[in-house]
Amino acid sequence: MKATHSDPTVQPVPASVVEAVDAADVTLSNPKWAVIALGANLGNRLETLQGAIDALEDTPGLRVKAVSSVYETEPWGVEPGSQPSYLNAVVLVKTTLPPSSLLERAHAVEEAFHRVREERWGARTIDVDIVAYADVVSDDPVLTLPHPRAHQRAFVLAPWRDVDPEAQLPGHGTVADLLTAVGGDGVVPRVDLELRLPE
Repeated sequence: MKATHSDPTVQPVPASVVEAVDAADVTLSNPKWAVIALGANLGNRLETLQGAIDALEDTPGLRVKAVSSVYETEPWGVEPGSQPSYLNAVVLVKTTLPPSSLLERAHAVEEAFHRVREERWGARTIDVDIVAYADVVSDDPVLTLPHPRAHQRAFVLAPWRDVDPEAQLPGHGTVADLLTAVGGDGVVPRVDLELRLPE
């Protein structure tokens, strides 16, 4: 995605340079694809989601490769109307970090945006969840992969399908089929809102 610059002295990066950087990235310690779900229902939700995406991009060994559309959804697991609605999105990243380090980074991003973990399903400024990491399947209680409830959550499946229509959730099948099965009730595309890839 090419950035537009109002400053005529700033030249865009040639495509050949971008390709060379990407090629180097591919050979660097065998990077893996990971899927990260973002959600926010407190404060300036869109600004916080964008801030989290930018913070992920600033992580050594991680590059944000795709950002989904924004969806507005009702909170999961609580009484209707008891919390503000969420804005949700999914990002695809390429990373040389192992899953445990990626989880640490996800928690650091949440902490930077003052995420408070006081109650299950509680309102939060930001939620950064690792949904899938390559084809890894793990029942480690610290980081279960893929995310144990992703296959039931339209607010994860819908934006994930946006950025990767052919995506597969390891152990569960295609994201498109899973979304069809759970339905899209309460997951509303916010075409008036946009998140951008970090420059």
